[in-house]
Amino acid sequence: MEETNNGDGRAKKNKHHFVLVHGLCHGAWCWYKAATALRRAGHRVTAPDMAGCGAHPARLAEVRTFEEYSRPLLDAVAALPPGERAVLVGHSHGGCGVALAAERFPEKVAAAVFVAASMPAVGRSMGAATTDEVRQIPGRALNRVTFDLSGNAAACRKLHVINRPDFFLDTKVLDQENPDIPGHPVIFGPKFVAQRLYQLSPPEVSQTEPRSVLLLPVNDLTLALSLIRPANRFNEDPLMKDENLLTEAGYGSVRRVFVVVEDDLGIPAEFQRRMIALSPAGVEVEAMDAGGADHMAMLSRPEELVERLIRIADNCVDGRV
Repeated sequence: MEETNNGDGRAKKNKHHFVLVHGLCHGAWCWYKAATALRRAGHRVTAPDMAGCGAHPARLAEVRTFEEYSRPLLDAVAALPPGERAVLVGHSHGGCGVALAAERFPEKVAAAVFVAASMPAVGRSMGAATTDEVRQIPGRALNRVTFDLSGNAAACRKLHVINRPDFFLDTKVLDQENPDIPGHPVIFGPKFVAQRLYQLSPPEVSQTEPRSVLLLPVNDLTLALSLIRPANRFNEDPLMKDENLLTEAGYGSVRRVFVVVEDDLGIPAEFQRRMIALSPAGVEVEAMDAGGADHMAMLSRPEELVERLIRIADNCVDGRV
């Protein structure tokens, strides 16, 4: 955090460092609106691609553990100069990475903010947060149906489809290429992305007159469908299963704020509040009211989310969180 003055004794607004952590199958690209707004407000932003995600060069099968997956985030926090503390913001599955970084470097974290995110509790494994998340989603029992892709010889291999039509829709569980990685990677299907994660994404703009494509606004759903990549959840990773990993002296000592997204269909608000209830007293709660924010709140309601993040950071500096 930096605080300067105007030369006449009047303090300028606090300037903070935000580290933005994306969720499953996504990358740093999903923060483009929030990162732009924060930088325009004078704040510093770091938005790493987790290993094997976004523009990160690693292939999925090369990232063997959650530790390796989280390395870009852990390295970014470790590199903070002495005395500097950042606000870590985790979205969705990114909450687990934020918890791990807060456990490793509590002295470098001003606050850990969970935006509709998996928020582990001290004394429970990080994997329990995401496992419970799936179990709590309304719908029928999880079944696997195997089928073959056709029409593409290179991709003609067996996939496992999560047959939960009332929720997972066309999300697929792929075969694991690396036998050293337990579990199976997943890839969100177009219907799942559109109906569960981006259902409030601004629609494509219809043009009544010919217009250069360069002048058309970016459609977030189209962007997501172009950029999402398969990802491992690492729920069977020893680090994710360790119930003694998160301690009161580490992660538990960091100020935590949960931003509830009421219209979230990816991680329903009821489950978000359940994670809050499982955490010790002291977790602050912010709520993005119904009326415009879907699971991808940083894209559907970026202005509101950014205002909340700045207020949370200011409150940490002022000792009000």
